Amino acid sequence: MNSTKYMNPYLAGFFLGLVLLATIYFTGRGLGASGAVKSAVVVSVQTVAPSHTNNAKFYKEYSEEHPGNPLNNWLVFEVVGVIIGAFLSGLISNRLNFTLEHSPKISSKTRIAGAIFGGLFFGLGAQFGRGCTSGAALSGMAVMSTGGIVTMFAIFGSAYGFAYFFRKLWL
Repeated sequence: MNSTKYMNPYLAGFFLGLVLLATIYFTGRGLGASGAVKSAVVVSVQTVAPSHTNNAKFYKEYSEEHPGNPLNNWLVFEVVGVIIGAFLSGLISNRLNFTLEHSPKISSKTRIAGAIFGGLFFGLGAQFGRGCTSGAALSGMAVMSTGGIVTMFAIFGSAYGFAYFFRKLWL
């Protein structure tokens, strides 16, 4: 049995709620990671194909909403802070290791491919849904948005549905 101590999940949820409320109060927006990814994509496309960004509606609208360098968007710093915080948390709690966990029933390549495709599909869904889980569901529910509540049910419902079909890869 693993005797690793983790933070009480109710206390962690309480702190997450406080961070979310503070974010809404100070920025007027909730939390979200997909905005940071979108900023990085916009910068990449501007660098590689500047004429495309001048002619595409999506990039024009984004540039008008976020003038200047898109990497100056506070969401980029949020995601960088999450990555640094997760690294430091693992380091401090002596849980930092660089191993690839997977079931003995699948290979490392299958695990990596599943993670990559899962991440790509989740990112695509975040764009279709106009936000990731933290932006659409968590922040939406914090302001009692019907869309946020529906999004949260859809996320957990689809996760449980897909888990049934993929559970044999892990058991």
